[in-house]
Amino acid sequence: MFGGPPRDTVDLSGLQYPGAAPTLVVTASPGKQPDMDILKGKKALIFGVANDHSISWGIAQALRAAGAELAFSYAGENLERRVRPLAEKVDATFVEQCDVTDDAQIEHVFNLVGERFGAIDILIHGVAYAPRNELTGRFLNTSREGWHIALDVSAYSLVALTRAALPHFNPGAATLTLSYYGAEKVVPNYNVMGVAKSALEATVRYLAADLGPEGYRVNAISAGPMRTLSAAGIGDFRRMHRQFADTAPLRRNITLEDVGNTALWLCSDLSSGVTGETVYVDAGYNILGMSEGEPAQS
Repeated sequence: MFGGPPRDTVDLSGLQYPGAAPTLVVTASPGKQPDMDILKGKKALIFGVANDHSISWGIAQALRAAGAELAFSYAGENLERRVRPLAEKVDATFVEQCDVTDDAQIEHVFNLVGERFGAIDILIHGVAYAPRNELTGRFLNTSREGWHIALDVSAYSLVALTRAALPHFNPGAATLTLSYYGAEKVVPNYNVMGVAKSALEATVRYLAADLGPEGYRVNAISAGPMRTLSAAGIGDFRRMHRQFADTAPLRRNITLEDVGNTALWLCSDLSSGVTGETVYVDAGYNILGMSEGEPAQS
């Protein structure tokens, strides 16, 4: 046995991070949230929580556990009854409705943010939508209306929210959005949402280049398939979810804690040199060329 700390302890003593304490000890086990307070005094505005299975909710929990003060915006009145009780669990009192396709509503929410907090340090964009009928069958049958809705809600909204947030950003603020492997490779039934996520990842790169000179960072997480409200609308999702765990190198599905912990890293000074990236949190699925069950061609 070699000496030193346990394998799930990372001692970063002596390493310097801009804006962070010079000494940091992080302890965590797989699937658990790390024990740290690196976001104390930071404020995060989170879009995209629909229920306690939402990826944005997993991120919210991780940020709160690290000391951040949270604020939430939800998509419609029917979601308010779900979001408010969750907000209470993480001591958040700012909960406001916002349709991200309406610039006036976006401006209103950020005016309220400015009045309440003055400035924020983290913007979480977890918003995506395509009509259910567009997420099954042939991609060729994508409607013009479905295309416009998916691209507007899922990709352009990142531009709109970041632009509105910019006057309210503290120095070094970070923006984080959520993508999926269907942005890069064809996934059955993902259809127009794959195109929207591809546009979203390109948007991350362009925003990162645009805002980088001002010291702001923009990144994305591409998570493995998870049982969220949005995923429920994808045709044959349950089978895909089961096959993922059998195929991914780590032989398991992804948890909210997995994504939350990576989000914590991307939203903190620990990743101060990282921007414009799409970080995979998918148990290694994206590295595969084929699964072990597929025959190789001779």
